[in-house]
Amino acid sequence: MIVEQIYTGCLAQGAYYIESNGEAAVIDPLREVQPYLERAEKSNAKIKYVFETHFHADFVSGHLDLSQKADAPIVYGPTAKPNFDAIIAEDGQIFTVGKATIKVLHTPGHTMESTCYLLTDEHGKQIGLFSGDTLFIGDVGRPDLAQKVVEDLTQDKLASHLYDSLRNKIMPLSDDIIVYPAHGAGSACGKNMSKETTDTLGNQKKNNYALNPDLSREQFIKEVTEGLMPPPAYFPLNVMMNIQGYESIDKVLERGQHALSPDGFETAANETGAIMLDTRSPQEFAQGFIPNSINIGIDGNFAPWVGALIPDIKQEILLITEEGREEEVITRLARVGYDYTIGMLKGGIKAWKAAGKELDTIESISAEELSERLANGEGEVVDVRKESEYKSEHIVDAENAPLDFINDSMLKLDKNKTYFVHCAGGYRSMVFNSILRARGYDNLIDVNGGFKAIKESGKFTITDYVCPTTML
Repeated sequence: MIVEQIYTGCLAQGAYYIESNGEAAVIDPLREVQPYLERAEKSNAKIKYVFETHFHADFVSGHLDLSQKADAPIVYGPTAKPNFDAIIAEDGQIFTVGKATIKVLHTPGHTMESTCYLLTDEHGKQIGLFSGDTLFIGDVGRPDLAQKVVEDLTQDKLASHLYDSLRNKIMPLSDDIIVYPAHGAGSACGKNMSKETTDTLGNQKKNNYALNPDLSREQFIKEVTEGLMPPPAYFPLNVMMNIQGYESIDKVLERGQHALSPDGFETAANETGAIMLDTRSPQEFAQGFIPNSINIGIDGNFAPWVGALIPDIKQEILLITEEGREEEVITRLARVGYDYTIGMLKGGIKAWKAAGKELDTIESISAEELSERLANGEGEVVDVRKESEYKSEHIVDAENAPLDFINDSMLKLDKNKTYFVHCAGGYRSMVFNSILRARGYDNLIDVNGGFKAIKESGKFTITDYVCPTTML
């Protein structure tokens, strides 16, 4: 029997390929399904089932395309109501894959249809638990997402369901079972996930706070709901795509890779409401970009930032990328539901320059130059990291204007003033600068290397956050 985790770091997402005796199953596939088909073909195996642990919020699953191309039914757990043909399994139902079996364990809590799948080998030994977003390594799935789709579900109700699911379905299982979760560190589907992507259930019983047998229901609810940040706005939109269906990835790729000359690109930008999205590195972008384009670099935390900053997944997008990376960018956009890339600049920014088209730039300076210019009385410092990062440590007198809440943050800035903008390492600050530049903020200067470079320069006074005292 073969069990392979197919982990995608930029989404912190784990899909799974299981094979036994010429038959295979895929659990929680990503939008692009060719890798799963090729993996099965490599072993001359037939994909028999496509299992879904729940209706995912943070990415669009490839269940529909994979089901169609592999001629394999989609399987959901109890209570799921998709708008397409699928097997809605009963709790405890068993599916055979070759000589292995996969048992359905209905585990509501993260969502009401959330289901884990228990793998047993040909000898009857329980091998692994594919836990979806019910159980992570070091954490459990946040119980507040389903309420964005179903109004009468509160996070406390969902947390209470999760408490029962963990104690009645998962904790009684053997300690030597391997836990295979749907996500790892970096995902917004939990709070404190480990960097490890698998572990034994026994270790999780010892180290995962949510599996502490001494926690009362009330304590558990408090623990799992405390400190939850608002989910990205695209999450409920992805859920609906996973429930209702979507366009084939093949059509999305064909439309998105429509190559446009500089003149054609300019016409499309002027005649449509498309966003011009430049996915080059921050420093390449700063040296020359198409006016009013925004920068979200493909080599950073790309998909989550697209989801956070472009609220409408049906927004039309025109792409400027590094040559040869167009398909990668379109695919990564489609993973989170942004299917409406309508074209790309053929030849990239070089072709734009060669055509004599207008370019804009953003000044980017070192931490040392920042120190000198502040000493000369130039400008103010804006820190676009998360509030928690800022509170941990920051430059004295820096203004916190988190990228996460850019529409509120921009209200803190005066278009007529000069600002030196930094984040942790230089990725988010250029995103921030590009968006505000497109909105008429012309006096923003980027700090290359961000807070890391600022600290390493030794030229700034850094303050730790001190909790204010209350006067009695």
